[in-house]
Amino acid sequence: MKRTVRSYLKPYWLPFVLALGQILFISALELLKPWPFKIIIDSVVNGQPLPLGWRVDSSPHVLLLLACAGLVFIYLLLGGLRLLNDYMTIRIGQWMVNDLRRDLYSQIQRLSLSFHNRQHVGDLMYRITADTLGIQTLTMNGLFSVLSASFLLGGMFVVMLSLDWYLTLLAMAVCPALFGAIGLFDKKMSSAASHARQKESLVYSVVQRTLSGIRVIQAFTKEEDEKHRFLEASRQSLAADLRLYNLQNFYCALVNITIAIGTAAVLWLGTKHVLSGELSVGEMVVFTAYLTSLYTPLVNIFQTYGLVQKAKAGVRRAFDILEVEQSLPEGHKVFSRPATGEISFEQVSFGYETAQPILKKIDLHVTPGQKVAIVGPTGAGKSTLVSLLPRFYDPQSGRVKIDGVDSSEFQLKSLRRQIAMVLQPPLVFPVSIRDNIAYGRPEASLDEVIAAAHVARIHDFITQLPDGYDTVVGEQGSTLSEGQKLRLTIARGILLNAPILILDEPTASVDSETEALIMEGLERLMTGRTTFIIAHRLSTVRQADLIVVMRGGEIVEQGNFFDLLRARGPFASLYQTQFGLYEEERKLRRVK
Repeated sequence: MKRTVRSYLKPYWLPFVLALGQILFISALELLKPWPFKIIIDSVVNGQPLPLGWRVDSSPHVLLLLACAGLVFIYLLLGGLRLLNDYMTIRIGQWMVNDLRRDLYSQIQRLSLSFHNRQHVGDLMYRITADTLGIQTLTMNGLFSVLSASFLLGGMFVVMLSLDWYLTLLAMAVCPALFGAIGLFDKKMSSAASHARQKESLVYSVVQRTLSGIRVIQAFTKEEDEKHRFLEASRQSLAADLRLYNLQNFYCALVNITIAIGTAAVLWLGTKHVLSGELSVGEMVVFTAYLTSLYTPLVNIFQTYGLVQKAKAGVRRAFDILEVEQSLPEGHKVFSRPATGEISFEQVSFGYETAQPILKKIDLHVTPGQKVAIVGPTGAGKSTLVSLLPRFYDPQSGRVKIDGVDSSEFQLKSLRRQIAMVLQPPLVFPVSIRDNIAYGRPEASLDEVIAAAHVARIHDFITQLPDGYDTVVGEQGSTLSEGQKLRLTIARGILLNAPILILDEPTASVDSETEALIMEGLERLMTGRTTFIIAHRLSTVRQADLIVVMRGGEIVEQGNFFDLLRARGPFASLYQTQFGLYEEERKLRRVK
């Protein structure tokens, strides 16, 4: 859907109308500002009649007092209205920024992993935090500035025409030159603004990557290299900003010179009109004041053009993400009751790049409650295969069915509620232990959270913490060991109570003692659930009902543990590499 600034302004039409009304009053007061000076000069000092045929039967002293009081009143009212208008326009801008951030944040969460694989996290962060502010700049420095200047220019033009039409036309003669300057600098400034935004987002990306990988950087003593990488990104960003500022400054200088020429021409001709008696001194004062006020909004509009261009580039970057079409279209079906867990892969092929398939015509049928272990060398496509279940990706050909229905026909939220995942590395959030366990079911009671922790064999550890289940976990789980983090995610999966379970390398990075505790918790978690276990440690797949062996994106073998060993195929080769076959051969002989 095409996004526009207008669509974000529309919900706030009432405050917008009020702000426009304030701008009209402000413009009217701006028009009144010079008239007390005219009254003092022409009527009080020179004894001329009051403008517009007004009649006041008062002495010059009283008239002077009224004029001064009127001047103070105009400035007080003008100051109050400007304060109120600034608050109103800022609030409208902030509401629009918040709405744009909400939509952008939601869109980024909805987009598929294929999109995120192509994006830099730092760039997305910059678009959410910085680029979105551009919509406020466009509103305050663009829309409201132009409207304010337009109202003021219209009123001044009418009054100035009534005073001296020739001088008025001369004063307005600078406008074509100013618009010519915009035409001259438009493309260059837009390009420079977009380039500056991109380079600023690159700095965010470098910082994000460094902070995410700080352990590796320190372990390999790469601090100096990363510092140079950051400084280079910073230098490029500042150079892009400098180029934009230089264009803006050159443009502003051209605007100021044009305005100065127009002012000088009006003053020269206006003074001649005063000397010839065509204008009074008071009228010349009013005209000069209007001329200053006339040029001020023009200067503001044309000088903030560069700022508006940079803001427009930022908003365009935010809209670009909002206009990315969903590569995972929403289905219309929902699970009216928990899935039984029957899963079928039918001639499924998939690749992150179309020309490089990762999975090739996969056929696999899993019955409800079956434990399926997926093994094979690194890069065989194991994690990719199970990623198709929750529709992190859609197959390029073939179908994935759950309970006999194509998974693409289900709503994503309904589908993913049927699947619990224990991933590697385990992901925990910098919130309390309780909130981490209840992440998939935030409405769960404390008793349910504790019950899940008991099953995951982590309750005793939690009770030893200073604040128990209210203990806040460090960033990226830094205050927990790998085994503790893993058991925490197991408890999260238990609490979700989904009928389908995915375990991705559940014991890959723990010692044997911790592995035993984790496997005990996993055994309880897998009971009654259709389970997919991705494992490099073949010791974790002995109890699987079905072992699927993958190589090069294809299923090359499947069966139970002992049948595959007897077959002496790919699985037997993998097992022999890890443990040797002698012990198992003795067991097989006893079985025979």
